[in-house]
Amino acid sequence: MKPAPLLFLAALLAIRSDAAGEASKAGQIVFSSNRSGAWRIWIIKDDGSEMRQLTKQESEDQDVDPAFSPDGKQVLFTSTREGKPAIWRMPLDGSKPEKVCDGDQAEWSPDGKKIVLRRKERIFTRDLASGEEKGISPEDWPHCSGPSWSPDGKSIAFAARWEAGNGVFTVPPDGGKPVKVHDKQGACEPHWSPDGSRIVYETETHICTINPDGTKNRLITTFGGVQRYARYSPDGKSIVFCQGVSERGPWDLYVVPASGGTPRKLTEGGSDMYPDWK
Repeated sequence: MKPAPLLFLAALLAIRSDAAGEASKAGQIVFSSNRSGAWRIWIIKDDGSEMRQLTKQESEDQDVDPAFSPDGKQVLFTSTREGKPAIWRMPLDGSKPEKVCDGDQAEWSPDGKKIVLRRKERIFTRDLASGEEKGISPEDWPHCSGPSWSPDGKSIAFAARWEAGNGVFTVPPDGGKPVKVHDKQGACEPHWSPDGSRIVYETETHICTINPDGTKNRLITTFGGVQRYARYSPDGKSIVFCQGVSERGPWDLYVVPASGGTPRKLTEGGSDMYPDWK
């Protein structure tokens, strides 16, 4: 039997080892910010530490809409660096960005082999190896936006806007008839929870979650200001979003429990938008 002091020391080392393991698994949030001038892609740990800038070109071109690859090693983003919006990708260190195609608001498929994107108010999928594309939103639907691939790869959520308002829909990756999820309060910007059981979306002012079949709609943010661009944490327990005093900003990033509660401020200074969490 170990002497009591040695048992205590062993237990303390085990606790420290566990804590270090948790720290090493800390997530990262990639986002777009104008804190250095033009909109650029930045990254920060989800505890608010180690913020750094990823894209650093000298021009006034804008970089927005960052999205992590499934393995967390690459980032898709939208840039105007060639004179019009186009989708680019780069390693997580920000080096050697390369153009993928024209369009914006791109996200990866769960296997990382395809992306879903918006171009000329339609939603497309694109095979990254072959460049083959397929339009999956109806040709006569106006103002489609915010596509997001489900974790099981079987569905894509997106928003569409008519004069009567916005709605969130799902459609198979090969196309088909979209199924309505929710069309009240200006619903848009849908994104899936990691287990695919919920979709987070924004209204005209707040963040909500809902089941993909349209049931159990829940208001998550109930405080003042305007909340936008929500994404789930990798474990599905939290949601990151940006908040502004008005629709004109300036914007800061916040984290809130996925079931609602008191938000934690993550950033301040400049405007920080379009977060994605890995």
